Amino acid sequence: MSKLLVPISNGFEEIEAISIIDVCRRAGIEVITAGVEDNILIGAHNIKIETDKKISEVSSDNFDMIALPGGLPNAFTLAENSDVQRLLKEFKEKNKKIAAICAAPYALHKANVLNENYTCYPSFEEKIKDEGYINNKNIVIDSNVVTSKGPATAMEFALEIVKILKGDEVYFSVKNGLLA
Repeated sequence: MSKLLVPISNGFEEIEAISIIDVCRRAGIEVITAGVEDNILIGAHNIKIETDKKISEVSSDNFDMIALPGGLPNAFTLAENSDVQRLLKEFKEKNKKIAAICAAPYALHKANVLNENYTCYPSFEEKIKDEGYINNKNIVIDSNVVTSKGPATAMEFALEIVKILKGDEVYFSVKNGLLA
C-alpha cells in the first residue's frame, strides 16, 4: 500500500489539507498526518484537526511521498521547522515524491528541494524565486516534485497525487466517483 505523509501546523489551509487527506484515502493510500506544534491544530479558518502523530515521531523511510498543504502561518512554520526540513531533504536524497500547494512551496525552497519549475499561490513566488515560476498552470510537475496554486486547485492536486502513487486506473475511478 502506498503511504503519504501530510505535515500540518497551525494556520493550515483547511480545503487543501482535507482534500489531500480525503481524496488519497478514497484511493486506498495510507495517509498519516503529522502535527508540527501539537496533535490538535487550528486551521486558517478556525477548523480544528487532530493529527495521527507528531512530526518528531516520523521517519522518511516509512513513506512514499510527502505532501504539504499551504495556508498561513502554516507555510512559514513548515519552512522553519527542523523536522519538516530534515524530512524534505531526506525525501529528495532518497528520490521520493514531494508535493506542496499554495504557499507551501516556500518550505520546499527553504529545504533546497524545489526543482526548477514550479507554481504556487500568486505573488508568493516573490518569496521563492522568479525563475521557473509558471503562473498559467494549476499543477506543475518537475521530476519528483509536484506543486499547485491554492485552495481552488486542491482537488485537482490531490487527484494528481493519487495518479502518481496509484496509477491511472485508481485515479480515474476516484475522479469519476467524485464527479470531477
